[in-house]
Amino acid sequence: MEKNFTNDGSREQNSTKRKKNRNIHDVPFDPELSPGAYNAVNTCLRLQPEERITIIAGEECREIAAALVKTVEEVGSPYTLFFLENFCERPCLNIPHDILHDLKQSQVSIYAAHAKPNELHARTQVTRMATAHHLRHGHMVNISKEIMLQGMRADFVKVDELSNRVFEKAKETKVIRAQSKGGTDIEVHFSPLLNWLKTSGIITEKKWNNLPGGEVLTSPSRIDGYFVTDGVVGDYLCDIYGDLKETPLYIEIENSRIKKVNCDNKQLLNDFMKYTSTDENSDRVGEFAIGTNIGVNDIIGNILQDEKIPGVHIAFGDSYWEHTGQTWGSSTHI
Repeated sequence: MEKNFTNDGSREQNSTKRKKNRNIHDVPFDPELSPGAYNAVNTCLRLQPEERITIIAGEECREIAAALVKTVEEVGSPYTLFFLENFCERPCLNIPHDILHDLKQSQVSIYAAHAKPNELHARTQVTRMATAHHLRHGHMVNISKEIMLQGMRADFVKVDELSNRVFEKAKETKVIRAQSKGGTDIEVHFSPLLNWLKTSGIITEKKWNNLPGGEVLTSPSRIDGYFVTDGVVGDYLCDIYGDLKETPLYIEIENSRIKKVNCDNKQLLNDFMKYTSTDENSDRVGEFAIGTNIGVNDIIGNILQDEKIPGVHIAFGDSYWEHTGQTWGSSTHI
């Protein structure tokens, strides 16, 4: 009988299902992952030896998890590593109690797993736990080896400096007009009652960040126009469709809601429309953001990195109301 892998001396509930976690040191990983893991643990999360960290991973991220664990052990911090598959079937609809309980004991946390259909609620449980207990949390949804070798190697001190400059301008802004060569032409209005947020990758207890970081965002009061998604879509659709350069989504927006969508890829169109019809606010623009990660330049077909490219992106669905001060939320975000 094996117990869940931990190096802090705590006793975990015995289970044969969890034996894989004890073998994390036997997992070979490309040493080229180490700089990105170092950046995550030391630069972004600033983990200290006396602090405890909870790492939640998916089986598809086992090699990355091994690199993160090695870096944490070099710091000397106590930690617990959980693989979701050892506690719940994927898609995981709710984060198991053992994992949520462990988060309460930590000061720092990482979530490194690919998005699956209907897992947004579970991921939200993690981020809300981080917010409630003031954890410095790195959210690495859809993290890949490619991102570890690119976006996670950015100079996050410089990204933070740029993000601060953008943030100072943005919070005084009333209207933004954004256009692109691909055909985007939107006008976005902002309310002084709604907060702008900086998620540069330098993470504090005030706001969890995606990693790699690099964006300044808010929930707009109103957005109208034509938005061409020729990069990527989010959530689990990202893994399915990747780079949309050849089959963009053409989205007409009126008073912050989807009015009309066209796409040559009819399956993508159907999946997107189904997703944005989940609840009463799934088709409503909840986020407007400006990418600030100057360490990345090209679309790779992965939302975690691509949305950080300097430029503009929007999200339909949840407005991050806990942080933006928006008056509505949603069970979806894409």
